[in-house]
Amino acid sequence: MYLREKRPDLAIPELQDVVRLDPNNVEAQANLGVLLFFRGQYAEATTALHAALSLHPGLTRIQALLGMSEERTGDLASAQKDLEASFSGLKDPHIQMQVGLALVHVYRVDGHLEKAARVISDLEEQSPENPELIYIAYRLYSDLADQSMLSLSLVAPDSAQMHALIAHVDAMQNENEDAIAEYRKALAIDPNLPGADFELAELLRNANDVKQQAEAASIFKAALKANPYDEPSLVALGKMALAQGNFQQSKSYFDRALTIDPSDSEANFGLAKTLVGMNESKQALPLLEKTVQLDPTNASAHFRLATLYRQAGREQDARKQLEIFQRLRQLKNKLSAIYKKMHQQHARSGGGMGGQ
Repeated sequence: MYLREKRPDLAIPELQDVVRLDPNNVEAQANLGVLLFFRGQYAEATTALHAALSLHPGLTRIQALLGMSEERTGDLASAQKDLEASFSGLKDPHIQMQVGLALVHVYRVDGHLEKAARVISDLEEQSPENPELIYIAYRLYSDLADQSMLSLSLVAPDSAQMHALIAHVDAMQNENEDAIAEYRKALAIDPNLPGADFELAELLRNANDVKQQAEAASIFKAALKANPYDEPSLVALGKMALAQGNFQQSKSYFDRALTIDPSDSEANFGLAKTLVGMNESKQALPLLEKTVQLDPTNASAHFRLATLYRQAGREQDARKQLEIFQRLRQLKNKLSAIYKKMHQQHARSGGGMGGQ
């Protein structure tokens, strides 16, 4: 009766009397365990939930609550067993999220980061905009990256892979000259290291040095000679030609890239800008619309689309795109400030592999 009235303070003593008289009463044990769990009495809940599950092993939700009780009381080995067994069988998304996060915690404590990452991946499919999950995922993937870096530095400290990893970290911190130097070391050791030549060329392409830009172009062209379907190199060469005002050449590169991958937002955006430069705005408009569909975070594309809408007399559409552009620009400025602060803190702490 007290259960129906939602009076756990009165229902718990009543259920405790029932299980004292009849320990094999599955329903009473399960209900008692659930009420104790949600009151935060995890040790007592564990006893009742374990008894219910022993009497009826198929109670998935009860096993999930048991696993979370065990996790919160520090019995991680038992928690892992029960959380793993119940996780995939749960139908309630909220309960499954809580069980998944508890399982991630257990895996992280035991150092099973790869297993934790698989659970996070499953949860992200269900709830991609959950702030708590995004934060935990960030922490986990950062731990995985640090673990991989440490492992590589121990097993192969002067390998091509280690130099490429250092280069990647340097590039993330905008230490581009250091990154270029490390990629050169990596490629000197292993000229066929996957991705290293392209990443080096991208850094050279964005440099202010004409010789470095010319070197980037030669790397992209060599990649295309080896593989005419190397779409990223076509896009990179298209961007370089566009920056130089060579619209015919950039159009040729972007056209080829879109033949290979019509859904590449960068290629669509590049071709749109090229067409605008060639005074062919009507042809550029659908490409810009496709770009913001493929990549809604491209602030520049929203701004250019607003401009073309205004030219076409579509004022309401233009205002909408301009509002999106302004929101994205504000967000970008905020993120830039955060990244700058993180970089300064990282530098003060002496972190980073590039200085070693």
